[in-house]
Amino acid sequence: MPKQALTSFAGRVAGVQDPRFTPQLIRWFVRRYGVNMAEAHNPDIASYSSFNEFFTRALRDGARPLDDADFICPVDGAISQFGAIEKDQIFQAKGHRYSTTALVGGDGALAAQFENGSFATLYLSPRDYHRIHMPCDGRLTRMIYVPGALFSVNPTTARGVPGLFARNERVVCVFDSASGPFVLVLVGATIVGSMATVWHGVVNPTRPGKVREWRYDDQEIVLKKGEEMGRFLLGSTVVMLFPRGKLEFNPAWTAMRAIRLGEAMGYKPD
Repeated sequence: MPKQALTSFAGRVAGVQDPRFTPQLIRWFVRRYGVNMAEAHNPDIASYSSFNEFFTRALRDGARPLDDADFICPVDGAISQFGAIEKDQIFQAKGHRYSTTALVGGDGALAAQFENGSFATLYLSPRDYHRIHMPCDGRLTRMIYVPGALFSVNPTTARGVPGLFARNERVVCVFDSASGPFVLVLVGATIVGSMATVWHGVVNPTRPGKVREWRYDDQEIVLKKGEEMGRFLLGSTVVMLFPRGKLEFNPAWTAMRAIRLGEAMGYKPD
């Protein structure tokens, strides 16, 4: 399947502003995927000017209360996998692992900070809310765009494509926090038109085909726990990395469990 061409076409369609076509497309999508528009800040399908505006819709106030845990879930979706990083290896699915260095675009020094640390891979399905929020307070230090493939990221593909999340296009966001550094990676996929952050806007509009990096050491970009940090223009996956000994996961979490923004993800060890 020509994934690049299909994704580019989908991105163009999602940006079309047509008062006849757009509401029909959104209504079909809502029916097809069972989207709960009662949770939307704006539940009126006919008022969205484009599919992208609908897809990145805000939630109504109070729809996702924030737990008082040290680390909260940053998205709606499902847990793909989570747990301990084994030296530098992240578990993807049975028979498949990939390295932290590959995930962050080849920066071994950055990856080394998460040796034997913790990871969480969270999958956003088409029906989910597609804004990404902060799991804890953090100060942005770097952002790295890593070009790559555009495989689907659904659970079936995760079981079948080795190194999937370190092969797909991705945006690596590096933060400092009271518990040390952490990384939040937005992973692209087939049909994902682009990825955006609140401090930069759309990161990959032209898909330049090479690694790009932005540093923010001289800026004070601080985001609070629960605050929006980015969004997918069509859905995908988030991978997070935390240093060793800084996070104990919520004991209620299990692989493939449904999750909601704001629920407890983990706690600082005693």
